[in-house]
Amino acid sequence: MERFHATTIFAIRHNSAAAMAGDGQVTFGNAVVMKHTAKKARRLFQGKVLAGFAGSVADAFTLFEMFEGKLEQVNGNLPRAAVELAKEWRSDKVLRRLEAMLIVMDKEHLLLISGTGEVIEPDDGMLAIGSGGQYALAAGRALKKYAGGSMTAKEIAKAALEIAADICVYTNSHIIVEEL
Repeated sequence: MERFHATTIFAIRHNSAAAMAGDGQVTFGNAVVMKHTAKKARRLFQGKVLAGFAGSVADAFTLFEMFEGKLEQVNGNLPRAAVELAKEWRSDKVLRRLEAMLIVMDKEHLLLISGTGEVIEPDDGMLAIGSGGQYALAAGRALKKYAGGSMTAKEIAKAALEIAADICVYTNSHIIVEEL
């Protein structure tokens, strides 16, 4: 059975700022672009948390709702909410079958959450997921290293996604950037 997939998210913490960018493409199977303007990066918990998804769209919406519920339960403590979601996601037989990944961030933390129970905080303040994720991550690292002083977190996030969109057929250049 064919599935809808939403693809590329890039997040960065740079110079005391945080930004997350997502492209707008939703692909049905491997051959059809169904939507160009999906919003994959969202604000949660009174606008204090950013979350972005890659993977199956319906699964991602389920995870957004669950994660927001965990944030409410722990009064916005991002690491604790991430661990609680990962534990439930990994241990529940139905949730284990979800095909999506999340990147979540606030002003202090940047985390990747997966269905295998992983909660990972990167060493370099950057994460990317989805089909174009590795392209965006490589571009983001180069931009931060060679132009970091002259670019903001928002500018690096947008440029990294633009570069990924030029390379990856599952990533488009309708980019939405959220920043904290």
